[in-house]
Amino acid sequence: MEAWEIVGITFICLLPVAIFLTFYITRKLIEKQLKENPPISEKQVRAMFQQMGRKPSEAQVRNTLNALKGSKSKNKYKKRK
Repeated sequence: MEAWEIVGITFICLLPVAIFLTFYITRKLIEKQLKENPPISEKQVRAMFQQMGRKPSEAQVRNTLNALKGSKSKNKYKKRK
């Protein structure tokens, strides 16, 4: 066997391992970030309203949460120039 054959076989064997490790590490990092910095909750929206000196109704809390979720999805799919 020549050297290029050995390099090719080694590359082909290690490629799936590298792909799996990349996927696994990325998944763990994202889970860690979500645990440390969870998305905004209903309690946080109520606290925000109370800091502004208002007592929010249930409809206001729901509208605020929906607006925040909508703005996140719009930013996610926004076209870049």
